[in-house]
Amino acid sequence: MLMVLMVHVDGASLGLPAPLGSLSDALDIYDARDWWRVAVEALTITGVNCFTMISGYFGIRLRLRSMTSFLLQCVFYSVGLYLLFCVVVAGAFSAGALAESFMVLTHSDLWYVPAYFMLCLLSPFLNAGCDRLSTRRLGLLTAVIVLFNIWGGWLWGGAFNPTGYTPVQLVMMYIVGRLCARFFPEGGCTRRSTVTAALVFAASTACTALAALYLPPGNAYAYNAPWTVVSSVALFVVFCGMRLRSTAVNRVAASAFAVYLIHKNPYVWGNVFKPFVVGMWSQMSPALFTLASLAFIAEVYAVCMFADMLRVAVCTPLTRGICRVARLLAGRVSA
Repeated sequence: MLMVLMVHVDGASLGLPAPLGSLSDALDIYDARDWWRVAVEALTITGVNCFTMISGYFGIRLRLRSMTSFLLQCVFYSVGLYLLFCVVVAGAFSAGALAESFMVLTHSDLWYVPAYFMLCLLSPFLNAGCDRLSTRRLGLLTAVIVLFNIWGGWLWGGAFNPTGYTPVQLVMMYIVGRLCARFFPEGGCTRRSTVTAALVFAASTACTALAALYLPPGNAYAYNAPWTVVSSVALFVVFCGMRLRSTAVNRVAASAFAVYLIHKNPYVWGNVFKPFVVGMWSQMSPALFTLASLAFIAEVYAVCMFADMLRVAVCTPLTRGICRVARLLAGRVSA
């Protein structure tokens, strides 16, 4: 999620340099600000893929409680931030807009919300299918799926997954995560595997930056671009080799999705996050902006964690109540 925040600070807020078609032209024309944007985007574009691979690595367990909690979390921030916007901006309230703020799966600017919801619904099929396959067959099938996504989706712009902003991309990375769990158990990677993965990540990240000099940003930094997929897997394997146990990390991670829901909400994004980033960029050198943006990201994360405490306090009783009613209704239907 920190990488996602940095991508949104960089390309989503500042825009990315236009490709020049050759490395020599880029060396002549690009200034420090251009190279900064290219480098940061290349280093952090893997965040979304890795976020989904985590779900595949450990496996989504579809439960009524978890899905209810997921939807209530999305609704809480969508409705709450809209009402807060109406309080700040006089005359902004609209009954239609309020109704749409509840419809987080169909009327949302956050593409990952409905895509991840679909992934959750498919997870029992994906888990069962992957678990029944041998490691060899799972590896072969995963390779075919990845190659088809790259060839048919990224290279030829197939409508099923042209840039990776689709449930198809999430399904692919989920399966890749399941495969990684076979080859790289948590904390069980050898030092050689970890070092190799780190070198592959560095090389594929360099390929991403190089591709940005020749291809439009939408293609160079696509989630299903070959170098992005390779970078995602390599970075993931690096972390698989770590034996990390931390209550603090788990507490921070628990609010990771809330960070996305809050900062990318259109009312926060368009009125606070993006204008603030653009303002800093226009007044600071790249080095100073780097430090300032890291501090800004830490502040955003901290604020979102505090807000998530309120969300947990409000939504946890609602989740329990909804699940209790659902079970009662299911019992009466079965009876």
